[in-house]
Amino acid sequence: MAAKKKAAKGAARAGGAAMAAKNSPYVQRVIEDEDLRQNVVDAFESARRAYARLSSAKAPATKQIFDDKRLQKDLSAAASSFRDASVALREAPKKQKSGGGGLLRKLLLLVVVAGGAVAASEGLRKKVLDALFGAEEEFEYTSATTPPATPVPATPAPAATPTTPTTPAAASPSVTPSPGTGSTGSLGSSG
Repeated sequence: MAAKKKAAKGAARAGGAAMAAKNSPYVQRVIEDEDLRQNVVDAFESARRAYARLSSAKAPATKQIFDDKRLQKDLSAAASSFRDASVALREAPKKQKSGGGGLLRKLLLLVVVAGGAVAASEGLRKKVLDALFGAEEEFEYTSATTPPATPVPATPAPAATPTTPTTPAAASPSVTPSPGTGSTGSLGSSG
C-alpha cells in the first residue's frame, strides 16, 4: 500500500513539473526557435570534439591548448554557440496578456464615455452637478451695473411735491435738544 501512495505522489509531482515546464517561456522558446536549438546542438558538438581531441593527445593539456589550432577552433565555436544560445534564452518571449484588456483600460474607457455623455446632454449635466454640489434654487439675477431692459423716457416727468406726514403717529421720533445740556438730546417730548 505504501508503495502505491509513493508512486501516486511521484506521478502527481511529475505531472505538476511537466505542466510548469510546459508553461515556462524558456521551454516555449526552445520548442519554437529553430536557431536556438541549432545553437545548442552546435555548442555540444564543438565541445565534444574539443574534449575528444584534448583527451586523445599524448601532449600535456596546457601545451595543446596553446599550440593546437583545431582544438582552439573547436573551443571557440563551442563558446560562440553557447553565447548565442544564452542570449536567445534571455530574450524569451514574455507571457502574453489577455486580449480583453486590463481593469485600467476598462476604467479609462468608462470615464471617457461618461464625460462625453455629460458634455453632450444638458439634462444629464444638470443632474450630475445637482448630485455633486446639491440642488440650487432657481432665480434670476439682475445686475445693478447694467441698464434696465426697458428704455427710460426722454421727457422729464412732472415734479412731485414733497409730502409731509399729517398724523403724529406716522412721524418718526425726533431728537430735540434739552435746555441746558447743550448738544445731547432726548427722544420724545421734553419734560
